[in-house]
Amino acid sequence: MGIKLIKISTIYFLIGVALGYGMSISHIYALSPVHVHINLLGWTALTLAGIVYYLFPNAEKSRLGKWHFWLHNLGLPIMMGSLAVMIVTKNEALGAGTAVGASLVMISVILFTINVWKNVKIE
Repeated sequence: MGIKLIKISTIYFLIGVALGYGMSISHIYALSPVHVHINLLGWTALTLAGIVYYLFPNAEKSRLGKWHFWLHNLGLPIMMGSLAVMIVTKNEALGAGTAVGASLVMISVILFTINVWKNVKIE
C-alpha cells in the first residue's frame, strides 16, 4: 500500500503542476485553492504517508492504514472536484460536495495519526 500511495501521489502531482501551469499561462488564478490543496494533500501528504507505510509494515497492514488509504483517495477528488466546479460556476450549492470530501480527508488524517502513534515503532 505504501508504494501504491507514492504512485497515486504522482498523479496528484501531475494534476497540481498542470493546473498551476495553466493558471500561469492564462493569468487566471481563480483555481489557486484547488492547485494548492491537490499539491499538499495529494502529492506531498500521500507521498509522505506512503513512505511511512513502506518503512513501517505494521502500520501499512493495519485496518487503520486501509481506511486512511481509501477515505483520503475518495475524499480528495470529491473535495477538489466540487471546489473547482463551485469556483468556475460560482454555484455555492456545490459547497456540500466540498464539505463531504473535506470531511472524508479529515477523518482519514485522524486515522493516519492514530495509526502512526499505535503502529510506528522501532523494534
